[in-house]
Amino acid sequence: MKIWIKRILLALGLLALVGIIYAALAPLPFDELPPEEKWGAGASSVLPAYSGLQREFPALNGETSPEKTELGRLLFFDPILSKNQDMSCATCHNPSLGFSDGLQTAKGSDGSSLPRNTPTLWNTGYSTKLFWDGRAESLEQQMAVPLHAENEMAGNDAETVARLMKIPEYVELFNKAFGSNAITVENAQAAIASFERTLASNNSPFDKYATGQFDALTSQQRRGLNLFRSAATRCFECHAAPTFGSDDFFVTGSPDIEGFPHDEGRAAVASDGQDGAFKAPTLRNIALTGPYMHNGAFATLDDVLWFYEKGGGSQFGLEVDRHIIPIELSEQEHEDLVAFLYALTDESTMPEVPKSVPSGLPVVEQYPNLAREVVSQLNVEVTESGIPTHEPTTVRVGPNETIQQAVDRSGPGDTIEVPYGVYHESVVLDWSDVTLVGIPNEKGEWPVIDGEGTRSDGVIASGNNFEMYNFSVKNYTSNGVLVEGATGVYLHDMYIENTGVYGVYPVRCTDVLIERIEATLMNDAAIYAGKSENVVIRDTLTYGNVIGIELENTVNGEVYNNVAHDNTVGIFIDLLPQLPSKVSLYTKVHDNVSENNNGKNFGKPGTAVALAPSGTGILILAADNVEIYNNTIRGNKSGGLAVFNLTIGFDVNEIDVGPNPEHVYAHDNIYENNGYDADPFVKKILGRGFDIIWDTNGADNYFDEEVSSSFPPVLPKTSWPQSLYNLYWRFFNFVVGLVG
Repeated sequence: MKIWIKRILLALGLLALVGIIYAALAPLPFDELPPEEKWGAGASSVLPAYSGLQREFPALNGETSPEKTELGRLLFFDPILSKNQDMSCATCHNPSLGFSDGLQTAKGSDGSSLPRNTPTLWNTGYSTKLFWDGRAESLEQQMAVPLHAENEMAGNDAETVARLMKIPEYVELFNKAFGSNAITVENAQAAIASFERTLASNNSPFDKYATGQFDALTSQQRRGLNLFRSAATRCFECHAAPTFGSDDFFVTGSPDIEGFPHDEGRAAVASDGQDGAFKAPTLRNIALTGPYMHNGAFATLDDVLWFYEKGGGSQFGLEVDRHIIPIELSEQEHEDLVAFLYALTDESTMPEVPKSVPSGLPVVEQYPNLAREVVSQLNVEVTESGIPTHEPTTVRVGPNETIQQAVDRSGPGDTIEVPYGVYHESVVLDWSDVTLVGIPNEKGEWPVIDGEGTRSDGVIASGNNFEMYNFSVKNYTSNGVLVEGATGVYLHDMYIENTGVYGVYPVRCTDVLIERIEATLMNDAAIYAGKSENVVIRDTLTYGNVIGIELENTVNGEVYNNVAHDNTVGIFIDLLPQLPSKVSLYTKVHDNVSENNNGKNFGKPGTAVALAPSGTGILILAADNVEIYNNTIRGNKSGGLAVFNLTIGFDVNEIDVGPNPEHVYAHDNIYENNGYDADPFVKKILGRGFDIIWDTNGADNYFDEEVSSSFPPVLPKTSWPQSLYNLYWRFFNFVVGLVG
């Protein structure tokens, strides 16, 4: 063999050796976790509180001071910052129009229409993503754009500073706020931002209701509130209290408007942004700020609701987020929901509009806003303040009385007793420290709350320290028992049947215990806890559902001593994208029986759950730090235990969370007769089913298990040295990448 061939082979061998050494010793990649304060799981309710609807506002995004605020107020209304001294911040953010402009899209300095609707400034101080596409992370950054844009204020910094320095009053105000020689454009932006952070709307009829003034909402608005937080509409998932907005981005499919090019939204400013994704705006003072959507496509709130009722942009053939699906609302429910949105109106902290500004230039005119007349007609004027006093007692549902009538007679700390009977109603309970208990008859049968297949939710509760037990809940279209935003939830000893999406549904809650519940015939999850923290689910029986038990985007969960059989999926631990909670962490799944979960998936088309393949005992989707042990997993036709990356069901552009399941440890489980007839989806990918299926995504996953079959055929164990694990993991990811 020629010497040059030997040298090439030697070089290739050395390169291969270096590659192997690198693969064995280099640290493995992990998804980046957001900081803990951004996890988003659990309740944000105020403690102690009369009701569970009181929520803590986030910290202001930036600094403020009285001196900066007063200077910023004058600058906000003064056209002196614009090139032609004819346009101020208030030109587009007029207080009389809800700090918006009442136009479909904003007008530029030359009178031409700009491509986007002007958002309100109410509560903007809490936002960490500004503009519809989130390109700015502070009000100071945001202010720099309209201040300098040629088709907006078109300011020149040197000229602006020179003009300000000629006005003694501004010299004095800048020096007072920032120190000597303080007139700079950056300080002007900081002052205006300080003023904008004072635009807080937090004393609406809803807020008064949340503090215990239960006459602050009309009966229609209360019905609308119930719809707003129901799984029928899921409004609260993107517009959660207290801000009723979000710094997340969603593709709703608002149609492009004639005369403007397609707006890519978040995709135009972020490499991982979706085309057509826009920030969920605050709904506070929403009645005052029409038209609506990023391009003002809809003139009224009625129009917006009809848009969502028909499935958002999907009605026009557009791609939308998976949670944007058609909503079935009656005409009355539609009107109720609109009435609730009017109850989010509060201008009690409206700043004084200056009659004049130091430059002497004209201040923008204040216009009549016809929406205020509708607000005054729909909203109740409540003048009392303070938390009502109530001595805890026992309230019993009387003869010919509904449960809701008894609830309305109760207050915080009460026990509400419900004698045996069949109650055709929906029950709403918003105050804290309440126990709702059914009194069995002489046969031991529990009272029945029956929605007759027409009502949305059986029980909705938002009070802290809520307990409910001894009930059968049947035949609702959305949920059996929904508890939203509460701290301290105890749901036990109930039978739930055919209640729509979820059976029991604590969401955005903290310290949850669910036990001794039997649940069947839900088109999503029978027992579900989402966006929550410190959740225990034990001693339950679920069957005939799409999912038996689900922990979604939850921190610190424990699922044990449950039996899940004949569902589509037995137990599901998952991290889903585009939700307020961005993590799924620290879950233990142990001592459960998950068997024969081979039922047909009857989830609603277009929903995430509709993607789940039939025949899965335990499914881990993108969740981290999950330990699965001492479970009996048998008779599941596709797989006993499946561990997958989010891309199995979501487009990469949809994913705004860490997609990989990491730090998953399965050990000491019993596997019998799994994977014998895989679902077509699984069969197409893998050819067959297995006891354990791992897509090899996500590092630090171990399987100390004895199984008859698995994918991959050799699974990593905790006894392996780290170098071997690293080599194994990189090899399979390389192979899967080639195949994919």
